[in-house]
Amino acid sequence: MIDAAQSSSHIKIDVQKLDCDFLAFSGHKMYGPTGVGVLYGKYEVLDSMPPWHGGGEMIKNVTFEKTTYADVPARFEAGTPMIAEVIGLGKAIEWINTVGIENIRKHEEEIRQYALEQLATIPQVKVLGNPKERGALISVTLDGIAVSDAAMILDEENVAVRSGHHCAEPVMDRFGVDATLRLSFGAYTLKRDIDRFIAGIKRVLRLFG
Repeated sequence: MIDAAQSSSHIKIDVQKLDCDFLAFSGHKMYGPTGVGVLYGKYEVLDSMPPWHGGGEMIKNVTFEKTTYADVPARFEAGTPMIAEVIGLGKAIEWINTVGIENIRKHEEEIRQYALEQLATIPQVKVLGNPKERGALISVTLDGIAVSDAAMILDEENVAVRSGHHCAEPVMDRFGVDATLRLSFGAYTLKRDIDRFIAGIKRVLRLFG
């Protein structure tokens, strides 16, 4: 089972090449609606599984003695589906395919590199990790300043960042920190967004430094 929520909008995914039993991702990570996502499963694995929920359209026949379930995937799609959300997610995926996920990734890499260069000019900012392959995000800490305070000031500057342990406490333990400030990049991120972030960080340092 592969959780592809953090990668589906950034890199090309080939489930046949991965040869995974299951792969899942969420719609809002792909510029689509919230509350909807995709679950891929190998047919033979899904066909061996019972339904998890009862409702309309997921059965073939029902009697008092016996219930026969519908074929895959209908047996897992009980009741009225999230029609509007699925249509919205489909359009979002169409848009990604039109722009080209490789073009999106190249843009994100350029923005990420620009952000790293700008962050390197501020000694009080520490970038966590130096991986050979970095995704479309950067996590940082600030010397002597709580990241929650920094996030609050950045919010006042109309800069959206995340602060906290990001559901990744083992990683926080690995780096010996309680929380980080996270910059996440997407197809819509521009260099001027990074410039605004850097200006916001300098304001944070003036207020708390």
